[in-house]
Amino acid sequence: MKDVAGRTAVVTGAASGIGLGMARTFAKHGMRVVLSDIHGERLEAALANVRGLGAKAIAVPADVSRRAEVQKIADAALNEFGAIHVACNNAGITIHGKSVWEVTPEEWDWISGVNLHGVMHGIQIFLPIIRSHGGDGHMVNTASIAGFQVAPHRRSGCYAATKFAVVALTESLWNDLKETPVGVSVLAPAAVKTRIYQSTEARPERFGGPEAAVPNPLQKELDFGLEPDVVGDRVLRAIRDRELYIFTHMQTKEWLLARHQRIISAFDACEAWIAEDPTERDAQRIG
Repeated sequence: MKDVAGRTAVVTGAASGIGLGMARTFAKHGMRVVLSDIHGERLEAALANVRGLGAKAIAVPADVSRRAEVQKIADAALNEFGAIHVACNNAGITIHGKSVWEVTPEEWDWISGVNLHGVMHGIQIFLPIIRSHGGDGHMVNTASIAGFQVAPHRRSGCYAATKFAVVALTESLWNDLKETPVGVSVLAPAAVKTRIYQSTEARPERFGGPEAAVPNPLQKELDFGLEPDVVGDRVLRAIRDRELYIFTHMQTKEWLLARHQRIISAFDACEAWIAEDPTERDAQRIG
């Protein structure tokens, strides 16, 4: 999708951080932008910011864990601009500092509702609209580098689990759409200047309600992370080049190489197991 000027982009989680960075980048390149977020007041400020760049834009407050509210975003986009060409399923929250067995059922419902179901709702609602034009379009699903490797000592397994799922969803979608004019990408950044560690400030009542965020020592990493507009620029390039994987930090390559090497090495044990009874076990090979 080379020509983006005059096209319409939808961005969830757009009141701050990566979402606002993408919205600002799209605006600077002549796109019309639909911003959505659960933070109503911050969303209005983000809308003013994007309009200040000369873009036509609207804001739609929404909780992406509710399918009906994602539909509300789509309806507003169509009513205002008549089309959606790019959809960025970006809204996300995190829970850190807990082992997976310590995460409460309410917390599991919350993080999967936003990080996983929010993306699923976006795929099911925005994608048919994008495809209905018959021309080119693009969908970006925000995962994280945590969607490719579980960082030791962070105790953020529930976050990683949802982000791994977003990677799998996006890879599956890419397989389904690779022969069509619609591109698909999964965004996997490392440290970016965002408010994700303040996620609990807007937690809906059905998931336990809002509460003040507990100071997180990991915030220092984000404070020195990439500027959101830099990530926005990276995303636009990936949209134009139909990149499946959008990475933003070169140092994460070593993390993934180390993980993949552990996986490959695990086949040594499988090979030894087959060697113990090759007639029965090797006969079960796939393909």
